[in-house]
Amino acid sequence: MRALLLCLLAQSAGAEVLFEDLSSNLPPHQYTGGWEHFVGGGVAVFDCNADALPDLLAAGGENPATLMINQGAMQFAAAPLPTFRGTTGAYPLDVDGDGHLDVMLLRVGENQLLRGDGACGFTPANETLGFDGGGAWSTAFSATWEASGPVLAIGNYVDRDDPEGPFEACDDNSLHRWQGDGFAASALSPGHCALSMLFARDASGTKRLRISNDRHYYVRDGSEQMYDLAMGRFLGPDDGWETVRLWGMGIASRDITGDGRSEVMLTSMGDQLMQIAGEDGLYSRAPFGLGTYAQRPHVGDDGRPSTGWHAEFADVNNDAAPDLFIAKGNVDQMPGLAMEDPNTLLIQQPDGTFAENSVEAGVATVARSRGAALADLDGDGRLDLVVMNRRAPMELYRNVTEGTGHWLALELRMEGANTRAVGALVELTAGGLTQVQELTVGGGHAGGQAGPLHFGLGTATSADVTITWPDGQITQHRDLAVNQRQTLHP
Repeated sequence: MRALLLCLLAQSAGAEVLFEDLSSNLPPHQYTGGWEHFVGGGVAVFDCNADALPDLLAAGGENPATLMINQGAMQFAAAPLPTFRGTTGAYPLDVDGDGHLDVMLLRVGENQLLRGDGACGFTPANETLGFDGGGAWSTAFSATWEASGPVLAIGNYVDRDDPEGPFEACDDNSLHRWQGDGFAASALSPGHCALSMLFARDASGTKRLRISNDRHYYVRDGSEQMYDLAMGRFLGPDDGWETVRLWGMGIASRDITGDGRSEVMLTSMGDQLMQIAGEDGLYSRAPFGLGTYAQRPHVGDDGRPSTGWHAEFADVNNDAAPDLFIAKGNVDQMPGLAMEDPNTLLIQQPDGTFAENSVEAGVATVARSRGAALADLDGDGRLDLVVMNRRAPMELYRNVTEGTGHWLALELRMEGANTRAVGALVELTAGGLTQVQELTVGGGHAGGQAGPLHFGLGTATSADVTITWPDGQITQHRDLAVNQRQTLHP
């Protein structure tokens, strides 16, 4: 039934995906640096001045991080930001519960919480918020909320002080729990060189912290990890957690099968691994025929394996079937991996499989891409694209796809410390098809978003929405009009 509905929606939308390169509309910026910046290079996408136009904060590596304010019409201008070098990533969140978006700035060195003032002004707030930024090489981040307040998870890469390093010298990760007057830090050990982490519901519906690790450094004993916050331990085979070993770079999570359970995409060197969530609460590996492995460059004659970084599910043609973007690029000069490795845009087909469309869409560039984001940057209901590259300029693309379907963008707000309702589950039904998204902070590679959840609706002209809020409250919102951005409250 789902395949039939998707087929009807796709036929009616009939949208051939196309992007327009507007990279010249960005201020000059590159993510640069030596081996400590082979990884990282993320971008935060969020509205820092409440004008409904998402702004950008780009990590710089050896260059300063750069704040870029959206001027409208896909034009961006650099804005003042405290000068921090050694940045690897940036994630937006309202950490202090004042309604204004703040930023977690990941660094090689002391991580920085930047407190936002609601007008795109940011001030260092580690001391004010009682946050210990440490001095590690941080490359991953996620956040969730407990009744007492926020919980911040920080993933660290190689321990630079280990004389046996860099191989088999992965640093511990850390948890930071709000205690009312500051954060109490504890180690998440062992660490296996994390490059992405995500608090989200797993296949069983339980909120847990997934950690994706770089096999290049953990060598023998490491693996992908799942940490249960309530139990205070990592899961193992006795919990049904499969031992998976790959060169983990990024995490994306979204339900693509229509059963309400989120699938997971893990980027890597070589195969990009999709895990399908099952009714038994466990994961199985996607069949090769699904079309998501993207293990070799799809243009050019370089047949060596690809290197995947940021991954993101999003509906770029609004046909009610989430698509998948994967940023790709060689770590630097690794001879066993493809050097000209085009980014991947996989469009979901009516039968649920995915087909490569990056060349036709105009986004198959071959710079060493790292972070990325799909977001509606101009407010026209179509998701645009920004891509971060190592030692090459950032890229900006406007989605100019004609004949896209209808859409709905939902912002959630609630009282208390968790103002952005992180952890909420949104179930939207339109045109006989139900889609489910969870509101999260984390994942991707070194960068994330704070903005509305975007739903493509195909030809549907109204939508019913059920929200399970982080505190367990459930609200229903009927006959929402399409092609609009709407804020919902409990």
